[in-house]
Amino acid sequence: MSLILSHIRITQSSVNSNNPEVTPTKLEKISSDTDRSAVTINSSSKSSTDTSHCPNDTLCTDLPNSCLQCTYNPQCVYGAEINVTCLPKTNVLCHVDKLKTASQNEIKRTMICRYCYQTERWEHNCEQKGGCNSIDSQYKTNCTVHPELLCMGHRTFMKKIPCNWTQGYRWTTTLIVSITLGGFGADRFFLGHWQEGIGKLFSFGGLGVWTLIDVLLISLHYLGPADGSLYI
Repeated sequence: MSLILSHIRITQSSVNSNNPEVTPTKLEKISSDTDRSAVTINSSSKSSTDTSHCPNDTLCTDLPNSCLQCTYNPQCVYGAEINVTCLPKTNVLCHVDKLKTASQNEIKRTMICRYCYQTERWEHNCEQKGGCNSIDSQYKTNCTVHPELLCMGHRTFMKKIPCNWTQGYRWTTTLIVSITLGGFGADRFFLGHWQEGIGKLFSFGGLGVWTLIDVLLISLHYLGPADGSLYI
């Protein structure tokens, strides 16, 4: 009986050793999950790998900068012009000039040594949003550099920009309403300040004092719409 049991144990151990579907250890599972998350992050960055706008039937040296993958030197001097060597991005079909040598077919580009978040205001586009207070407020949003620009780091980055949205309130119209009908609180009603407008209406413009103050505040752009937007 003991010989039969030992034979069964030996058989089971040999089967487990030959079975490739072995339960992973905790360390292997953690590394596998890490690799999976890394793949997910890389696959989500479509903006830097989008090549739908790239020409296919052209020389590799004539490709625009947005279709190239360049090698940068992070030790360069900030603000200096440097030369970088680039390669076509994946899925970009181009051909080399057979009459030129390999060195002549290298894709060379000139750029300013800086990271993408260090570009000037007119060199990147930022996502705008409304609903913030445009008087003294800023908000964080995603900004993306122009496709023809070469820079180091992520081409899309976070940046704090001032709130500058508008809802169609004209400054000249508001000022005219304040001068002519401000004594009845019409300017406050027009801008959406209902509580102040009611108080101004029943106090006859604060006997004229409140009316003069509001005309001054509107003329200086200090008093704006109640939703926080800007005048146009």
